[in-house]
Amino acid sequence: MITTAPAPTALASVDHLADALASPSTAWPGGRPEAGRYWPQSLAAGASGIALLHIERARTGHGDWATAHVWLKAAVQGEVSAAANANLYFGAPALAYVLHRAASASSRYLPVLDRLDTATLTLTRTRLRAAHQRISRAARPLMEEFDLIRGLSGLGAYHLSRHLHHEITADVIAYLVRLTEPLPAPAGLPPWWTDVAPSGVLHPDYPGGHGNFGLAHGIGSTLAVLSQALLGELTVPGMAGAIARICAWMDHWRQGDESAPWWPGHLSMQQVTDHQVHSALRPRPSWCYGVSGTARAQQLAGLALGDPARVARAENAILSALREPLQLDTLPETGLCHGMAGLLHAAWRMATETDNPEITAELPRLTDRLITTLGQSDPNPELLDGTTGAALALHTVGMGRAPAPHWDTFLALA
Repeated sequence: MITTAPAPTALASVDHLADALASPSTAWPGGRPEAGRYWPQSLAAGASGIALLHIERARTGHGDWATAHVWLKAAVQGEVSAAANANLYFGAPALAYVLHRAASASSRYLPVLDRLDTATLTLTRTRLRAAHQRISRAARPLMEEFDLIRGLSGLGAYHLSRHLHHEITADVIAYLVRLTEPLPAPAGLPPWWTDVAPSGVLHPDYPGGHGNFGLAHGIGSTLAVLSQALLGELTVPGMAGAIARICAWMDHWRQGDESAPWWPGHLSMQQVTDHQVHSALRPRPSWCYGVSGTARAQQLAGLALGDPARVARAENAILSALREPLQLDTLPETGLCHGMAGLLHAAWRMATETDNPEITAELPRLTDRLITTLGQSDPNPELLDGTTGAALALHTVGMGRAPAPHWDTFLALA
């Protein structure tokens, strides 16, 4: 178990943040915004994401189940989507994900969880059929086919957590393996290269599409999920080879040196043609596209493949971000996705995984920085970009543990 000097301060800060998120009326004093991002079944910014904080606090004895239940009731209001727009971050899979954590401590949620899980299984099978048909046509994928937030890497993360040995879990992992197998053309591009821009649509700035490294929308999440499956001793042919293929591509484009490596957030066709990534394109150390996510994925891959050099390189990458003031200054936000909470939690996960004392030693300083910044920021209740996510990161650092099923599986960090 990792403990840090500011643990009592971190937990006191979480108590304050959680009080402001006690109910929908306190989280949104003026009423919940109408934008789709804030729909109750949205994990990123809706009630289901805020429920996750209160569930984690209740599971660890720092909150009450009554508050968690208030948010769960708010999350399941209205018709729950199991349609084409449903994914790990929205609709039936998102609600199933949250309720799985609640049901680990309270059987009252099992009947609803079973119904949501059935809908998620059906949705996953539909997505898998479409993905295999696309590969059989030798067409390039869209990001939403395989990424974490909208695609099958995210659904795979859910199924690994919910039922490791279910046939659907093996089917998703088998698809992720197939995703990494070469397509006929064009030569020199990985099979997960997509014809669209990082925004997910065609754009003149990306005439040849792009290759995405990130955990939110790129192959980083696939690498993390495959590595977790292998570490979980799931038996699916080709997993180690698929992990190695992704690592080979990421190794080819890795920048910096052994003491401070980094990976681009994405590549354009022009960069591939020029065989060059300018140092100015180093992404800030966020979870979504930066080293907070890619280093953790690399660490997991190194552990899964039995490659201590890869593990050490990944840990050096996160250490360089934690120790470089200029890198930290690029993260003024507090959230999990784009801000310092994502860096803090990824670093905590990596330190915990291998008992790395150097990473552990950096956590108190970043914890204090996050608490100070939260005190100076306007409240934003979102899980992904707001105080809910920051509170979860601080709660975990303060507790020194995160019980299974892990709350941060939706980030592909555990």
